[in-house]
Amino acid sequence: MSNTQNRSKALSVLVVSTLAFTVCFMVWMMFGVIGIPLKKQLGLTATQFGLLTATPVLTGSLVRVPLGIWTDRFGGRIVLFITMLLCVVPIWLMTYATAYWHFLVLGLFVGLAGGSFSVGTPYVARWFPREKQGFAMGVFGAGNSGAAVNKFVAPALVVAFGWAMVPQVYAAIMLGAAIVFWLGSASDPAHLVPAAKGGFMAQLQALKDPRVLKYCQYYSIVFGGYVGLSLWMVQYYAGEFGLDIRVAALLAACFSLPGGVLRAIGGWLSDKHGAHQVTWWVLWVSWICLFLLSYPQTDFTILTVNGPQTFHIGLNVYTFTALMAVLGVAFAFGKASVFKYISDDYPDNIGTVSGIVGLAGGMGGFVLPIMFGYLLDLTGVRSSAFMLLYGVVWVSLIWMYFTEVRTRDVLRGESPSTRPSTSTSPSGARA
Repeated sequence: MSNTQNRSKALSVLVVSTLAFTVCFMVWMMFGVIGIPLKKQLGLTATQFGLLTATPVLTGSLVRVPLGIWTDRFGGRIVLFITMLLCVVPIWLMTYATAYWHFLVLGLFVGLAGGSFSVGTPYVARWFPREKQGFAMGVFGAGNSGAAVNKFVAPALVVAFGWAMVPQVYAAIMLGAAIVFWLGSASDPAHLVPAAKGGFMAQLQALKDPRVLKYCQYYSIVFGGYVGLSLWMVQYYAGEFGLDIRVAALLAACFSLPGGVLRAIGGWLSDKHGAHQVTWWVLWVSWICLFLLSYPQTDFTILTVNGPQTFHIGLNVYTFTALMAVLGVAFAFGKASVFKYISDDYPDNIGTVSGIVGLAGGMGGFVLPIMFGYLLDLTGVRSSAFMLLYGVVWVSLIWMYFTEVRTRDVLRGESPSTRPSTSTSPSGARA
């Protein structure tokens, strides 16, 4: 095959895979919007609402490892196509659900759509040379913007026709996207990876690698936090600022949209400056934003020479939305940089390792909405969600400092082996 034909096929695979992932992510985030009328209809607590929104995320997380392994063995085209088809029926059946447990069970099946990420990432990456894989994976990962598409489409359907119309429309969209993906994608036997000796459990030995565990921690923030907040923000805006569901969804998209679309830029930056440097600055920007977002609405009274004076401290809706947009950009760059780590360190095992790291990120997205709801029920403070994330980011910053930053010049992107040295200590150590 000529280089021109190969580039054309690679571009086609990238475009249709990104479209398919966008639709899958839109479906995966569906409960973040329709969960609001369901909460009122079913009389749910904040914790029950968090569990409802997070249930699809659980399945989407657990299937990521096997889907990643099957992608290595059988190819991403057939695996992603079948995954999308399996989601169509449970999405449609959600229209007929009436009890809380109905939605939980169907949500588990709908959650298969979330596993599409660990299929598409290695599938797309192998169509591109290594120096362009970060950008390619970033473009594909921009399908995370399906969370923002959901916030535009679902509220309009809810207001016009009721929540039951959303799963009907989404089932039709999923079926159409699966057909388009199959027609526009391709397979290359050279991209297949032979089954590892020992099978499934042998490939899971990657969990013993401390680097994999560290990347899991990073991804549980930048992806898990993105998923958790995407599911939580519409009801947060409605409750904290008293907004209509359509306005709340529109403002929540200011976080979800850059958090998805700009992932491609994060991939390009990671190719140019390295995964380590991008991830380090992503964590610091996230830490600052979450610190400011954590402060609750506060009224306090002090005694002055003129008598008691009451003051109010708290973020207004505009400042809050601006900080969320910055946080979304940081998470977008971080999602790309973590997977650049993987393509650099595990070029022959991208599917398995990306599945494991994706599982960790997805589990973060599952646990966080439940924790957000529990903390809200426990404290009555909505910003406790950001307090939780603030603490998690601290863990990653400390871990990254001791395992990477102490051996590098982050500002200049250098490791000790590439930096001029005035001592006679050995050089060339791997950072």
